[in-house]
Amino acid sequence: MENQDINEESINNQEENNVQNDATSQDNVTATPSPEELLAEEKDRYIRLYAEFENYKKRTSKEKIEFFQYANQEMMVSMLGVLDDFERALKEIAKNGNPADLQGVELIYQKFKNKLTEKGLKTMEVKAGDSFDVDFHEAITQIPAPSEDLKGKIVDVIETGYTLNDKVIRFAKVVTGN
Repeated sequence: MENQDINEESINNQEENNVQNDATSQDNVTATPSPEELLAEEKDRYIRLYAEFENYKKRTSKEKIEFFQYANQEMMVSMLGVLDDFERALKEIAKNGNPADLQGVELIYQKFKNKLTEKGLKTMEVKAGDSFDVDFHEAITQIPAPSEDLKGKIVDVIETGYTLNDKVIRFAKVVTGN
């Protein structure tokens, strides 16, 4: 008798499942999207794709501009050594050289520096007494401050710093007061 009860229950359960499946399949038939809904969905996909493409175009044009701005960065960095040598030569010629030689070397130096400036190179203006800023300065060493107001500030500039289109390509090497 127990087996018969179990069989009847399983038959009843199967019938209930079939009724539920029929109801679900009827829901699926009525859930077919209308042409207006399909059109709205496709329009939304199109707008999103268009916006994504516009963002791609903006991003690639920005990358292209940045590439051209900094394409000659490596060449500029290599030219900084030549610029430093010119500055040292000018100091030495000014000390014990002929004024005509000084004028000639100075003319070449200015021409060279102007060409680099045209390409976006800028000299960082750093002098003794300025505040030390790790974004622009590199501390070579610290010395006891000659005066109280120079503590934590720049005491001497060892090497000039440069930027290329507002990006630091060489930090100014400085001595700070302790």
